[in-house]
Amino acid sequence: MNAQLTLEELASLMKSAAGVTVDPRDLANRSDAPFADFGLDSLGLLGIVGELENRLTLTMPTDAERCKTPRDFLELVNTAPTTGA
Repeated sequence: MNAQLTLEELASLMKSAAGVTVDPRDLANRSDAPFADFGLDSLGLLGIVGELENRLTLTMPTDAERCKTPRDFLELVNTAPTTGA
């Protein structure tokens, strides 16, 4: 995974951590659409946050699981300082 989380990586995480298949191009075209429009609920987003923490051995921002859209999630994850687990 890159230093910055990309839409492609987010789509892959949505599949692996939440069982939701989304085309990364669809995420890019509708990055301001609510996660619910892609079939992802808050529990699924929490799974993505947990998967990122496990992969990166970092603590994600506390509000990461409350993000409503892919754009919000990427902005928060990619700009917030993280601390080691």
